[in-house]
Amino acid sequence: MARSLPYPLGVHPRDQGVDVAVMAAHADRVQLCLLDPDPADAGRWSERRIDLPNLTYGIWHGFVPDVQPGQRYGLRVHGPWDPRGGHRHNPAKLLLDPYARAVVPPEHGLRPELFGHPVDAELKGNPRAIDHRDSMPYAAHGVVLPASPPGPSTKPHTPWARTVIYETHVRGLTKNLPGVPEGLRGTYAGLAHPATIEYLTGLGVTALELLPVHVSQSEGHLEARGLTNYWGYNTLGFFAPNPAYAAADDPVAVVTEFRQMVQTLHEAGLEVLLDVVYNHTCEAGVVGPTLSFRGLDAATYYRLDGDGRDIDFTGCGNSLDSTQARVVQLVLDSLRYWVQEMDIDGFRFDLAPTLARGRNEYHADHPMLVAMRVDPVLAGAKLIAEPWDLGPDGWRTGQFPPPFAEWNDRYRDDVRDFWLTSGARVANGETSGGLRDLGTRIAGSADTFDASRGPGASVNFISAHDGFTLADLTAYNVKHNQDNGEDNRDGTDNNHSWNHGVEGPTDDLAVLTARRRNIRNMLATLLFSAGVPMLVAGDEFGRSQNGNNNPYSQDSPVSWLDWDLEPWQDDLLATTRHLVSLRQRFGAVHPSRFFTGEPGPSGLRDVAWFAEDGTEMTMAHWGDAQRRMLQVLFAEPSTSVGTGGSTGSLLLVIAGAALPPTVILPDVSPLSSYELLWDSAEPRPPAPGSTTLLPPATEIEPSPDSVRLYVAR
Repeated sequence: MARSLPYPLGVHPRDQGVDVAVMAAHADRVQLCLLDPDPADAGRWSERRIDLPNLTYGIWHGFVPDVQPGQRYGLRVHGPWDPRGGHRHNPAKLLLDPYARAVVPPEHGLRPELFGHPVDAELKGNPRAIDHRDSMPYAAHGVVLPASPPGPSTKPHTPWARTVIYETHVRGLTKNLPGVPEGLRGTYAGLAHPATIEYLTGLGVTALELLPVHVSQSEGHLEARGLTNYWGYNTLGFFAPNPAYAAADDPVAVVTEFRQMVQTLHEAGLEVLLDVVYNHTCEAGVVGPTLSFRGLDAATYYRLDGDGRDIDFTGCGNSLDSTQARVVQLVLDSLRYWVQEMDIDGFRFDLAPTLARGRNEYHADHPMLVAMRVDPVLAGAKLIAEPWDLGPDGWRTGQFPPPFAEWNDRYRDDVRDFWLTSGARVANGETSGGLRDLGTRIAGSADTFDASRGPGASVNFISAHDGFTLADLTAYNVKHNQDNGEDNRDGTDNNHSWNHGVEGPTDDLAVLTARRRNIRNMLATLLFSAGVPMLVAGDEFGRSQNGNNNPYSQDSPVSWLDWDLEPWQDDLLATTRHLVSLRQRFGAVHPSRFFTGEPGPSGLRDVAWFAEDGTEMTMAHWGDAQRRMLQVLFAEPSTSVGTGGSTGSLLLVIAGAALPPTVILPDVSPLSSYELLWDSAEPRPPAPGSTTLLPPATEIEPSPDSVRLYVAR
């Protein structure tokens, strides 16, 4: 064999053959298995096994001639079967290369043969015993990709301050989207179709955050019920796009389709962020299947206790061991690949504290985080942490280091509490509270994020894929997850929601009016808070999941966007477009630094807070648990004053009361007029030029539970 090197890991074409490098530090022998169609039996595969001759620091490697792009392959690993020691080598199991860049998943789901230990038809058995059945006919296949140096990048490089994130699912967004051809719906090509791009750019968002697109494998208990892991948080391989979301059938063409999708979205000015799951894999705990990592080197890849069982910080059965240098290498190699060769703009890290744990505890200076922070390839990428996991002390909001931004669950809960749960209390004649917390969130959550990080560290959201939709937050007090087949035990019970007096659908016009107004109130709060707003696909027009707050297994109309909009949904969509446009127009609401309350060149303080009588808020006001009224004046940034790009300052009037008092607009020098831009009491945005100028100190009468926006000049 020709000379080979232990890096890069994976299988890479060279000189009419391939370089192969596989991490299996505790193995005695590793074989590359080349798979070809069996000419004597259509639908089956023949196998050629080639030993990798070299071992360097736990990497088995070699050059294999006469292998061309498109070749399917797998790995077989020989070594100790010692479950208590964490070793589960079983050469009867064909394993997927963790670095495979194109993957054909198992065609028949999780069969008993895919387990390293013997299991029955219900996939239950003794994880200490070894199973000698050959898994090759049922296993995933890696596919050799042709060498393809990345083309010129077309990344938009949208600044954080201008970013509006749209969280969506490749399949769910376009499965029913009019204008997208039937054969492209629910695919990468469908996401890049002109009809999809026209919708997204018309909405005004700047970045798509895609639920996991890495190739994944559904859990056995879901397959037994005829369901799938629709969300995809069950990764099989960290380098390959999921072929289930491709219009193309050929594995190599799947990768090309994904690349073309990213390029097309970039040309439209849209960034692409990936939700990535480096905290665990689809192999679950020791009772799970042996598909890749477990058979290669479980003792290195997974966190194990002294008896060889998985330590689970994720709720998914296993945790990748980020204290191991090879695991850090795997994650960094994967991230670099998606940035360099697939042109991805950034990542949202699922259950991010798991990546930064030592033995058990979280460390902000963990080698994994340090490596991401200083890596030159990732220097321009947006990095977003989901700052909690299921391990001990797993809630870490505000504790990730720069340049990470974080999903801000404090923002989510406080905004829901003000508009929904405290609104429910007020409706029952109880004390409400929440105004001080709401003000803190609107101002960028300086109580949560270090001053050096600024409000851009806060990814503000009210709803996400996990939980009620924005519309369902206003229509359900409790979850309704029966479709998932888990007796409604799955999903959170801590929803911070309010059904406005009726659970679920209703024809009561008063209830519907209140629900829809509160949807508009929450959208306005989200889009006019300092920080980075994140919308969830469909919230812009009031999509419902029928009260299911955990539709992870619903590859069905429950999860797919329904584009047959009712008139009120058309109105809400127009409202969302209007609000996004206003956010981009007024730089005052997306500052790069926290507000100081100090005057700027215009003489106005960067932010000022007023009560309903036009006087400045006092500590007594902020501490009043009955208070539901607030005026927030965002001063026009100094960078736009005197440049010809002046848009004015912005006044946010929050009237979170069933019977709001008269409000007096602030009389602040040098302001001379206020013009109404939007009122949440109205189903649609106002027509241009339909409002009049009001002088300072004018009395206005906002509608119950409403938000108004004024431009102040």
